[in-house]
Amino acid sequence: MCPIDRDRLRQLIHTEERLFIDLHPRSRELSLRAQKSLLGGVPMNWMVEWASPFTLFVQEGLGAHLTDVDGRRHLDLCLGDTGAMTGHSPPAAVERIVQQARRGLTYMLPTEDSVWVGEELARRFGLPYWQFTLTATDANRFALRLARQITGRRRVLVFNRCYHGTVDESFITLKDRAPVSRPGNIGPPIDPTVTSRVVEFNDISSLEAALAPRDIACVLAEPAMTNIGIILPDPGFHEALRQITLRTGTLLIVDETHTLCAGPGGCTRLYGLRPDMLTLGKAIASGVPAGAYGISSEVAERLREQKGRIDEGAGGIGGTLAGNALTAAAMRATLSSVLTAEVYAHTVQLAQRFEAGVRAVIGALELPWNIVRLGCRAEYSFRKVPARDGTEAVASADAELDRYLHLASLNRGILMTPFHNMALIAPDVTEADIDLHTQVFREIARAVVA
Repeated sequence: MCPIDRDRLRQLIHTEERLFIDLHPRSRELSLRAQKSLLGGVPMNWMVEWASPFTLFVQEGLGAHLTDVDGRRHLDLCLGDTGAMTGHSPPAAVERIVQQARRGLTYMLPTEDSVWVGEELARRFGLPYWQFTLTATDANRFALRLARQITGRRRVLVFNRCYHGTVDESFITLKDRAPVSRPGNIGPPIDPTVTSRVVEFNDISSLEAALAPRDIACVLAEPAMTNIGIILPDPGFHEALRQITLRTGTLLIVDETHTLCAGPGGCTRLYGLRPDMLTLGKAIASGVPAGAYGISSEVAERLREQKGRIDEGAGGIGGTLAGNALTAAAMRATLSSVLTAEVYAHTVQLAQRFEAGVRAVIGALELPWNIVRLGCRAEYSFRKVPARDGTEAVASADAELDRYLHLASLNRGILMTPFHNMALIAPDVTEADIDLHTQVFREIARAVVA
């Protein structure tokens, strides 16, 4: 295995920083200007997480590419951290969005599009009843509220280093095997150790012990973890998860927001899962803010039994703009014409090519790294074998190496997800695009170990 020279790595980072500054004078100008009106110089705090010395400003995004304000074109493998998994402005969705915009954006009344979307989501995921939100975070929040309401239990269970948006109950982690609030959790309304339990993904015995007291309303789980590297379920894990939740009267909520990359029905269809509720968001409306959650017939019946105990107008679930006409139109266009089985067949094949290219470079350079793929999403990490849980994934983190790889890629026209080394393949990506990434990855990885 080739060792990494840390002094050389820091020099490489310095060189890439100077190159980025030289290549992006207009972004630098806008970044300095933005410091006077936007907190941190960005409209949303996560935008400061990029490896660059200042934030890259975008002029336009079309298909699989972004063009920045300095006129530089980038292959976008981040895709808004899944929000633009459809590619930027897919024509079929844009046409329908424009048509609906001319008719009205929001009515607080349903349209036929909403019925079509509910039927299509039921077909894809097997849950018969659906509600719409504006984000996947909202979908998760509402699902948790419903779970607590119908079970009469107060706690929820999540997996260590999970990601479910900004859901308060999910900001819990393990430190020396003890549950604690996640570092950096901003102003939590209550310590999440009061509301939540946490165990490692793939740890069936700890899951069983945590649910044994029968005081957990629900398990909220990604079917494969995606925000700390891709962590795939062990064989038999999901079968055990479903059996334990059924035996203990615990509802199972599957969050498919990121794992929709696995196929038209996400991991739910791929693995044959049988959740009580399912949440979605981000990509289902081609970048228009959208989320949804589905519920089983059994959960629907238990909710009907709550009639008179739930205030439909101010019960903490819903939102004036949720289910608006524009979002419903965008979801219908996306599900009918963009995120189709044919498109997935194309993007998954390209992701396999991406995986093979990275794996070949890792092998040729004898790097102690690995790559994992889920559908049209792939991610490499700095450990010899893939992580099985959040603790293993965190232990392999390398901030300096991350910074170099991301910045060097960006300077060569490749945009990777800033929080980790994830690549998502849009429908407009070509084999030439994939081979460009392999070439760039080989060049910058070789520089580290040279």
